[in-house]
Amino acid sequence: MTVDLSVTHLILQASVVVQLVMLILLLASIASWAIIIRKRRELKHASEGAERFEDQFWSGGSLADLYTQSEHPDPISGGLERVFRAGFREFNRMRKQGASGDATLQGAQRAMRVALNREVDSLEANVPFLATVGSTSPYIGLFGTVWGIMNAFLALGAMQQATLATVAPGIAEALIATALGLFAAIPAVIAYNRFSHQAERLTNRYEMFVEEFTGILQRNDPTRSSAGA
Repeated sequence: MTVDLSVTHLILQASVVVQLVMLILLLASIASWAIIIRKRRELKHASEGAERFEDQFWSGGSLADLYTQSEHPDPISGGLERVFRAGFREFNRMRKQGASGDATLQGAQRAMRVALNREVDSLEANVPFLATVGSTSPYIGLFGTVWGIMNAFLALGAMQQATLATVAPGIAEALIATALGLFAAIPAVIAYNRFSHQAERLTNRYEMFVEEFTGILQRNDPTRSSAGA
């Protein structure tokens, strides 16, 4: 007797619980790959945008001219520009209101920190989902495997004569759930580690810029210069 052990046939012949497990893992894998593709593009553009803006910032031009040029930052690559604009806008606003040097500097720093937190949230968006998929998918697949093997042995116990041909399909369909669990988990774990590292590096880069820009504003504040004189 020949037994059809093709993957498609085994999935179609699996129990409802095992099929549900396979569907969950398949959807998790599709969602993970969608996030991986989008997040890879976002982090790459954010890194390139930060490098491009830093080159402009340290080129020695006027901060006011740079503020005007960066009026419409790119939604993906303009993270550092938005941090700069938030700080410079608040610095000018408070200086026009006649605030003291310390208050002006602190206001600009607070504005940059708020903008920085928004950018960090954007960089890390959806990344925790990859960690969830990576940590839970093997266990979900294992549950499907255990359930499938249990059903296979229950069916085996009701038979008068058991052969490998009668046992193999049930065990094979159960093991597909484990394979799908690993298929969903492995790319998710690799992507999570990589994206977390890239997001952390960009966050450190943004924080360093905030500190450097704060120092520049402090040196260029005319109220501080007059106070020091």
